Amino acid sequence: MRGVKRKQARSAPGPIEVPPYDVVALVLQGGGALGAYQAGVYQGLHEAGIHPTWLAGISIGALNTAVIAGSPEAQRVDRLREFWETICAAPVEWPAAAGLAEGLPFAFDLRSVHNAAAAMRALFQGQPGFFKPRFPPPYLSPFAGDAATSFYDTGPLRDTLLRLVDFDRLNSGDIRVSVGAVNVRSGNFAYFDTTKQRLGPEHFMASGALPPGFPAVEIGGEHYWDGGVVSNTPLAYVLSTEPRRDTLTFQVDLWSAKGRLPDDLLEVASRQKDIQYSSRTRLVTAYMLQMQKMRQALQRVMEKLPEEAKQEPEMQAIAELACHRAYNIVHLIYQTKAYEGHSKDYEFGLDAMREHWQSGLDDIRRTLADPRRLDRPSPEDGVVTHDVHRQDR
Repeated sequence: MRGVKRKQARSAPGPIEVPPYDVVALVLQGGGALGAYQAGVYQGLHEAGIHPTWLAGISIGALNTAVIAGSPEAQRVDRLREFWETICAAPVEWPAAAGLAEGLPFAFDLRSVHNAAAAMRALFQGQPGFFKPRFPPPYLSPFAGDAATSFYDTGPLRDTLLRLVDFDRLNSGDIRVSVGAVNVRSGNFAYFDTTKQRLGPEHFMASGALPPGFPAVEIGGEHYWDGGVVSNTPLAYVLSTEPRRDTLTFQVDLWSAKGRLPDDLLEVASRQKDIQYSSRTRLVTAYMLQMQKMRQALQRVMEKLPEEAKQEPEMQAIAELACHRAYNIVHLIYQTKAYEGHSKDYEFGLDAMREHWQSGLDDIRRTLADPRRLDRPSPEDGVVTHDVHRQDR
């Protein structure tokens, strides 16, 4: 864009040999329009020849998961790009926005104007292939149900998923797929998992049904909302699922828990979203490290027992609990740009989407530039995390 200096994109690192892990997981957080960052990360993994065996997502992360798992491996990046170019296309161009941008002072970053225009378009016109406004709006609806409880109709998203996602392939068992949602009546979190049930477009739409914008989705007689209402990342689910296995996890977050003190109400709204939807990765890893120490202590106790005692069923159960597993978490977090505000998660413009995508691609390429980040942790550590942005700071 005119007047903007862009940093040079990193080149692809080429194929990388991944150390032996039982599971290679890709964990995708919710975050609306920011989800194009995750698509860029996946492209970088694809370039490096890293093939996840488990995809877990919430909200927009669940939609990315559907496109990846439901496409032939050679076509996944292209299908992701088609998905994002579909849902970020402008239904009707607003020429006034460009004229306004040209008339603003030179010091004003034009990208913020274009992004704000994209956000306004999404609010008032919806997004092709994703959602459309209800008419009349829900507060004027004479009917109960979806028309009275949500501002947008997500029927176009179902059509997009059916067009781009091969659900037979997604459910084939080649890749495990898990997406999270919240039961509206009980308030309980639920995971829809291909190891337990067949997943269809409704499961992914439920995971992304953020109220009051989108309607709850009915599955098996129950209604579900966006998993981000309770927890915006499936990391704990992936790391705690039994049986425990050596796991390399690429966790891709769209909200940063750390940030500066806001200066005005718009920054307050943006910071509130960051905190509300960010992953509690440090909490999860601290718990995993605590459990690792407990297992090491149990192993030392087991070594002191006589062989006869070790054969008791109770002791064998404890031995399984004490068994060491390796967890390597490669953490990538989208870094909010100075020109982005509280509407960054619904700025569905093509320019913003391509910037988010490139940011994800650059970050994963920088991460993989040092293949040692993928090494298995030592038995003493058990759990390690890598975050190039934190290391930079």
